[in-house]
Parts: sequence; structure tokens; C-alpha cells
Amino acid sequence: MAAGYFAAAKHHDVATFELSVRRLPKNRDFIIVAGLQQALEYLANLRFTAEEITYLRELPQFANASPEFFEYLAGFRFTGNVFAVPEGTPMFAGEPIMTIKAPIIEAQIPETFLLSTITFQTLIATKAWRVSRAAQGREVFEFGTRRAHSPEAGVLGARASFIGGCAGTSNTLAGFRFGVPVVGTAAHSWIMSFDSELESFRQLQKLLGEKTVQLIDTYDTLEGARRAISLGVPLFGVRIDSGDFVALSREVRSLLDQAGMSHVKIMLSGDLNEDRIADLLAQNAPVDSFGVGTELATSADAPSMGAIYKIVELESNGVTRATAKFSAEKASLPGAKQVFRYSDRDLVACSGECACGAEALQKPVMVNGEIVCRRTLWQARDRARKQMSGIDLKEHMVEYSQELQDLSAKVRDEVR
Repeated sequence: MAAGYFAAAKHHDVATFELSVRRLPKNRDFIIVAGLQQALEYLANLRFTAEEITYLRELPQFANASPEFFEYLAGFRFTGNVFAVPEGTPMFAGEPIMTIKAPIIEAQIPETFLLSTITFQTLIATKAWRVSRAAQGREVFEFGTRRAHSPEAGVLGARASFIGGCAGTSNTLAGFRFGVPVVGTAAHSWIMSFDSELESFRQLQKLLGEKTVQLIDTYDTLEGARRAISLGVPLFGVRIDSGDFVALSREVRSLLDQAGMSHVKIMLSGDLNEDRIADLLAQNAPVDSFGVGTELATSADAPSMGAIYKIVELESNGVTRATAKFSAEKASLPGAKQVFRYSDRDLVACSGECACGAEALQKPVMVNGEIVCRRTLWQARDRARKQMSGIDLKEHMVEYSQELQDLSAKVRDEVR
């Protein structure tokens, strides 16, 4: 398409694209936006190397592309403007999450990356919120990198999980790159590498001191608990990774309390999700924290989302034209838009409209290719927490302004 725009002398046309979600994922009443930081960094650093351009020249699809097009790619930079809702914002289907306005080639090329990074992190942040809510104030830690769809997905998933409410991650690289608090315990291989379970516990305690969390279910959970107790303090916690979590956590709690170690925490891990956590707590399992892996790192019950990236406006030769798609079940709304949030509803309106008493959700984040708004990961996490506690999401409505509806009808008539 970029080569086609260039050949048709349309590369100076300025396009406005919107990224939104056509339909919410399975079992979701809303989504929590994440991934904006990676999207902006991508746009700010988007380049074509000489090696990449040589590769493109040799593809048969570009046999008719002019030499000038490849010269254009050599100097390619994103110079446009971007508006987006802050990370940590809950959103609904049909609402623009991000708006990109730039020369059409610059706006078109990033489509796949933007959809990929926003979609994935948003899915994980939303899943993290569901899991954290089920934990009823107990800490949830992201343990899923080994089951993520790639090492990088594990790192970004840990980042998104923190936005959604997890207290930390076992992924040290996520801690290094993004400042996510890192936590973890030894694996079963640690215990099995020693001649005795007791010796493995002793060596771990010697290393970690007050941060020690002993994994006690390698052989026999209750015997493991007794051996950890026999070493005394310092001991922060014990982790159970298998078995009857309700029964075992009760018995381990009793052993700890009888030994005067009521301060020692019990962590559960192993194929957990929001439903299992809710069930465990409904049975009054004495658990202090949860490590959640596969189900969180893959958003297992809703692993995909119908995010879309559609052109909604085009400026060509001084004339601005609103654009929309009207195909069955995949129609889009024309024109650049803003989302206004009231306490009980959202109003999707044309970008030039005003709405007194509402928060305009889309903010300027990039101007002329330069990032102008940076929010920390902690700010995104805090926004998610505040927004989720301040909105009745099951009753929250999404409405469309009359001006936007009129524009859609006008564009539909013009297309006909």
C-alpha cells in the first residue's frame, strides 16, 4: 500500500486512523488499556535500514515500484500526531483507544505493530484485573513467562499484569526494564539437586534470609512444612504448588501457628485463575498470596480480541473527507472522535465537540513525531485502580452524539 500511495502521488495526503475494539473478548464487560508506551517508542524510532530496503527491492511485489519510492523509505520518519487514552483506562467496544494523524504512508505502515502491542498488553492487563479482584485484597504475582507465547511476550505480559493489579512478577527482565517489583521462590529442581530437602531449605535460607520462601510440596507437603519450620526464622513464607490447596493450606497454617510462626505467609501456585482463586477463598483457605502463570500470561479464557485500525478521515488537496466502512457486521464510524466519560456513561463524539462535566479520555501523546506525554508504569497502575473503583462498569453505557450519527448518515448517503 505504501508503494501504491507513492505511485498514485497520494503520499502527501494526511490521513486519520483510529484504533479501537470492534467487539469485546469473551467473558469481558470492558478492557483495560495497556501497551501505549511500546506503541509510542515504535513510532518515534521507526526507520528502514539499507539492508531492509535492499530486501524489499528484491521482492516480486515491488517489481514496478519506482527508485524514488525506495529513496523515500531511506529517509522515512514518523512525523504525525497521536492522541490516546492513558494506560490503565477501562474502555468499551466501539471507542477509539488511539488516533493517529499523519501523511497516509506514515499512518498506514505502523498498523500491524500498533494492533499487536496494544491488543496483547490490553488482554493481559484485563485478565490481571480479574485475577486480582478475585484475590480480595491478597497479593497476586505474575509467574507466567515460561508459558508465554515468546520470551518478549513474557516481559510485556509482566508489565501489563502490573498495570492490571498484580503486585509483582517473577520475570527479572521486566523488573530491570520497567521497574516492576520482582519476586520468586526456588524451583523443584533446587530441592531435588540436594541430597535432602532439609539441606536445600537450609542453603536457600542462608542465601535469602528474611526474603526466604520455601517450596514445600516436592515430596510431601506437610513434611516439607515441618522441615521448613525446624530451621526457624528467618522465614518469610512457604509455597504450595500442588495437591488439595484448601486442605493443605489449613494444615500448613496450623503447623506454622503451633510453632509460633504465625507471621509466615502461605503462597499458592499451580494452574490458578480467577475462578479457582474465588473458589478457594469461598472455602476460607488461609492463603496470603497467589502466583498465577499460564492463565494470566496467555489470557487463556480470552486469548484474542477484535481490535481494528480504520481510516476515518482524509485531507487531500485542501479538502477534508470523512471516511467509513459500511460492510455488514464490520461497519465503522467516520470522522476523528473523542470519548467523553461521565460517571455513568461514555459519549463518543466528533473530535470538535465539547461535553461539560466529562473527562475527555484521549490526550495528546505525540506531536510532529515527538513524544510529548510520558506516564510511569505506577501512574498507569494507579489510574486503573482509581477508574475501576469509580465506575459501575456493568451499568456503564456507551452513547454516540447526534453530530456523529448525522455525520455517519451523511457519509453513508455519499457512498451510495
